[in-house]
Amino acid sequence: MKIVRAKTPGIIKKIFSGYTWNIRTRKKTIYLTFDDGPIPGVTEWILDTLSKYNAKATFFCIGNNVTSNPEIYQRILKEGHAVGNHTYNHLKGWNTTKEKYLQNIKEAAIHIDSKLFRPPYGRITSSQAKELRKMGYKIIMWDVLAMDWDANIPKEKCADNVLKNSKEGSIVVFHDSLKAEHNMKYALTTTLDHFSKKGYSFESLDSWIVG
Repeated sequence: MKIVRAKTPGIIKKIFSGYTWNIRTRKKTIYLTFDDGPIPGVTEWILDTLSKYNAKATFFCIGNNVTSNPEIYQRILKEGHAVGNHTYNHLKGWNTTKEKYLQNIKEAAIHIDSKLFRPPYGRITSSQAKELRKMGYKIIMWDVLAMDWDANIPKEKCADNVLKNSKEGSIVVFHDSLKAEHNMKYALTTTLDHFSKKGYSFESLDSWIVG
């Protein structure tokens, strides 16, 4: 399953209904998520920016980056954000055996205390997903992609991807990576400003699970 559109088509959500694509709610709430961190400088900038808007988010962390930057990971938690497992080495499920994939997730879980999981690249096999659900994981996909990782996309387009496609309950993906940094900073600030003025709040996915 490869999704390259800014907005996930409804047919994809129906076919893969066992995954979470968005949150059903009438509240003016958007769920911001960040993949691939924590990364020095980038993740910290995000945390500073979220704080200015009283916004909470969910960080799908790579285990190897957590072990390399434990102080940033702890800051994410201390500031009230949620975390999720994004494997230890950013593995692509389609190209990895089930046994190796699950072991990599378990290795990440030693450092990431969460039952939220997002597969890198959105690529996971049905057998891998089945085993993860048996282990108690919720597989979190997305409703909207900023596509901030693509240097060929102008930062303004990344912002438009979010502004034009997000609504109540949308799960939006940004990346706290060096590759995405330029586009992400512009798109995130624009998103927070735009939706805050419209009365939206930004919550972490653990608030949805608890609530």
